Amino acid sequence: MNGLWIALGVALVALFVWYLSSTAGRLDRLHRRIETSTFALDAQLLRRSSIAIELSVAGILDPSSSEVIAETAHLARLAADGDVDDRIRAESALTEVLMQALDDAEEVTFLREDEVAAQLLDELTAAIRRVELSRRFLNDAVLACRQIRDHRLVRLFRLAGHTPLPATWEMDDRAPVGLGYLGT
Repeated sequence: MNGLWIALGVALVALFVWYLSSTAGRLDRLHRRIETSTFALDAQLLRRSSIAIELSVAGILDPSSSEVIAETAHLARLAADGDVDDRIRAESALTEVLMQALDDAEEVTFLREDEVAAQLLDELTAAIRRVELSRRFLNDAVLACRQIRDHRLVRLFRLAGHTPLPATWEMDDRAPVGLGYLGT
């Protein structure tokens, strides 16, 4: 009878160790996914600001809108090397400027008559969509990671190690109404 209890105890300990190991592995995969998603979002934000700068120097928009877009996009690019909160504010400001400059669907339709303008506006629309999707993927991974890290056993056994708690990116990434894409 003692052998049965010992075998049962060993099986329970093995099951518990397997649970901790698989949870630690899942956390590791989520942290890597967060890192990958952060790099993808960074690339898409840089692409969006590059296209915004191209749009501003193409001579398509009115001079005041072009100047404001160029300045805001440049500030967004400079913020890429700084603090995350500063970057979020700069990227949200770029979104706001783009929304103001491209808010009229009729004006955007008129701009699309020019082949270069149509191509730049299509690239901008695609970049805005990619930013939105990249941010969603990142935030989904962060929420999944935080949910696992909230478990008592994960905290007790420090399965996340010394990795800082990830944060979501809460920024304004809406598309300008004039571009015709309103997101989901």
